[in-house]
Amino acid sequence: MKSLEIFSGAGGLAKGLELAGFQHSAFVEFNKHACSSLYENFDAGKVFFGDIKDFDLNALDDVDVVAGGPPCQPFSLGGKHKADQDSRDMFPYAIQAIEQLTPKAFVFENVKGLLRASFADYFEYIILRLTYPGFIAKPDADWKDHLYSLRSIAWLPYAGTKYDVAFKLINAANYGVPQTRERVVIVGTRADLGVSWSFPAATHSEDRLLWEMYVTGEYWERHNVPKSERAPMTLLLQEKVVRLKDKYGMFEPECAPWHTVRDALQGIPDPETQHGIEDHIFHDGARTYPGHTGSDIDWPAKTIKAGGHGVPGGENMIRYPDGNVRYFTVCEAKRIQTFPDSFVIKGAWGEAMRQIGNAVPVLLGETIGRELASRLGAHNASFDARQPHRARL
Repeated sequence: MKSLEIFSGAGGLAKGLELAGFQHSAFVEFNKHACSSLYENFDAGKVFFGDIKDFDLNALDDVDVVAGGPPCQPFSLGGKHKADQDSRDMFPYAIQAIEQLTPKAFVFENVKGLLRASFADYFEYIILRLTYPGFIAKPDADWKDHLYSLRSIAWLPYAGTKYDVAFKLINAANYGVPQTRERVVIVGTRADLGVSWSFPAATHSEDRLLWEMYVTGEYWERHNVPKSERAPMTLLLQEKVVRLKDKYGMFEPECAPWHTVRDALQGIPDPETQHGIEDHIFHDGARTYPGHTGSDIDWPAKTIKAGGHGVPGGENMIRYPDGNVRYFTVCEAKRIQTFPDSFVIKGAWGEAMRQIGNAVPVLLGETIGRELASRLGAHNASFDARQPHRARL
């Protein structure tokens, strides 16, 4: 199946979909550094460097899936919160791509702030526009007028393409990503296909990590961490473990444990040693202050972020049990975002970290992609079974 990647960034979601079996038709990306990364890791001839407004959708053959991360600054908790009033809001162009290409499905990812109460009407508008992409606003109508019409669409004539749209706030840690990263994932399947969609069940849990740390001790044994080097248990943590034992009794939690920073960085040498890894360069100057304490090595990393104000110090540092901190290297940040070690991120450290922070974790993209490919594949198999002449071709 073919996919179009819009607002591709460095290609985290694209790499995940590729690992799930999708073939890329094109990448559309405005940032030159991100495009340099795309050139290195994918077919450079398929990368369009420029504004999506200037990309010719008509030049594409059939596209099965449209995927991407429309710029999130309009909705970010750290941004200016302008939503539809922000010129960086690219959701209208994502919807235009759906309307024009009528793919079998689409996958979009955005920040948790998209769900805040102050954006409720505009988020409803986005979902309804994705559901009825061919329902065009009347001339001179603003989005609020259009929303009113969309809410009444059951009583209005509409013969265009319709999508079944679902969204969910997902913590990437629950799918094996060594990072507590909460993002909104929106998936739509074309209604005429009759594809039943539900988000994949979580595979990893905090409960299992705590169980292996403080009930069985498996975690520490696996990493050969002596008791003297383990983080001390706080009173809050002790209470959590007591509740955990009461909850599960003699049975252990079923999911796999959350992956920690220590899990993710296993096998990577100290960046201050001679190692020969090109993107594993030590950067000095890391420090802590209130609200910027770093990511504990024995816990999933905090969300790696990338803001217009520069790379935040707290989220992009590793914190050891003795309180020492240092910045993640690019190589380590790729591991936190589940990029393959061989994946090349172009640009200096700050720019590379920005691209990594903006990316969808590769493993999460692959998980969503495999589920989507399975359900679309099941539909295709069912369709072929009903048409024997096609099956024999």
